[in-house]
Amino acid sequence: MNLDARTPSLAWSLVPVVSLMALLALAYALFGEEAAGGANQIALLFSALIAVFVGELHGYSWTEMSEAARDSVMTGVGAVFILLAVGSLIGTWAMSGTLMAMVYWGLKILSPDYFYFTVVLISAALALCIGSSWTVVGTLGIGLMGISQQMALDPVITAGAVISGAYFGDKSSPLSDATNLATAAAGADLYSHIVETLWTSVPTLLVTLLVFWSLGQPVDFDASGITGGIAANYNVGILPFLPLVLVLGLAVLRYPPFVTIFLGALSGGVIAIIVAPGNVIALADDPDLPVALAMIKGVWTAMADGNVSASGYDVLDRFLSRGGMSSMLVTVWLILTALAFGGVVEKIGVLDRLLAPVLAAANTAGRLISALVVAAIGTNALASDQYIAIVLPGRIFQKAFKKLNLAPVVLSRAVGDSATVTSALVPWNSCGAYMAATLGVATVSYAPYAVFNLLNPLVTIAFAFAGFRMIARRDGAAEPEGQA
Repeated sequence: MNLDARTPSLAWSLVPVVSLMALLALAYALFGEEAAGGANQIALLFSALIAVFVGELHGYSWTEMSEAARDSVMTGVGAVFILLAVGSLIGTWAMSGTLMAMVYWGLKILSPDYFYFTVVLISAALALCIGSSWTVVGTLGIGLMGISQQMALDPVITAGAVISGAYFGDKSSPLSDATNLATAAAGADLYSHIVETLWTSVPTLLVTLLVFWSLGQPVDFDASGITGGIAANYNVGILPFLPLVLVLGLAVLRYPPFVTIFLGALSGGVIAIIVAPGNVIALADDPDLPVALAMIKGVWTAMADGNVSASGYDVLDRFLSRGGMSSMLVTVWLILTALAFGGVVEKIGVLDRLLAPVLAAANTAGRLISALVVAAIGTNALASDQYIAIVLPGRIFQKAFKKLNLAPVVLSRAVGDSATVTSALVPWNSCGAYMAATLGVATVSYAPYAVFNLLNPLVTIAFAFAGFRMIARRDGAAEPEGQA
């Protein structure tokens, strides 16, 4: 690896990294799961200033570093808009009864005995079809969390099951941005990558399913009271499902995620006007307005500040009083500060310096892929962005894989097995922050139950040390020819 003459030494490179880890640990010790509400953001900004100080000592100008921070933040603007759209979607779907209809039929069909197992399967199948873990979590995942709540099951385990299934589908789908990015960064063929990634993903999924099957327990659960209350207060027919159908259809047609989710939010508002006009007018809370304007104000309010339910059923009201763009602002704050820190440490060469000794020691396939996994996880933590964690190690490790005569598809598979899945395990990473905000469960709480995300990097390391599917390189081509 060629390092810039201004790149800090290993000792100096560790200063902002150790500072961040120490401050985040202190924030968690003092604030617990509430640390993401502000304490983590302060830790990230303070650590960014420490990184700036290190950069200035090594010849980087304030202008260079501030531009790097700005450019890094700009990479997250798309994620921020998706997050805001999800907030609006939750608000209108709560008001229209879409969420309630999903809960109603889920209670009718699913059993607590195998609920977690089924959540993994459903999430995996949908993510495989549409190629987006974020869309699955922001639509189906919210409904599954509601069903879990009504069944008195553990929301933390449910969140882990949703995320496990969603990330299997995301990293295995040819429609996924992360999958396409991993193949591009490694210089691999997309469909060869899909075939190879299934070798590690399918065994990991099977183990994940076994774990969640074992977590299900026979429970005496009578849903008739809850379903009766839902049916008496909400439309549970076909109409409330139309926003969900629209979102899934647009996702399959590869519309941009923001457009897909925002149109889903608008359609939820339209359905609310049709099936629950009383709820819309009540949320507008302005008796002097004409009915038409009150309808517009009600939908607008749900999209901006979320829904407020007053059905008289306490459990249902707690579930449906949620959403709105404003509910996502703390998470947006976390993403922006994390990306600013990541932009500075990348600019001053901290990541390059930390990876240099790792690459130097990686002289076997097992060591090389282990190093890549560590680098991807570290980049997810330091750069706070899944795309950076995919692209940066994918590019940096190309020469090392070529030196060991390993095909690009081996590199792309390892990147997907590490950078893609572990992004959801870092609380300040854009993915981890999104999952926590959308599902309502802190990242540190669901992480131990994100079984697929935890196991997949270990499986790819095990494959490497066993010499299994270590495809030999073929000059001028990325397709696998056989095992080395």
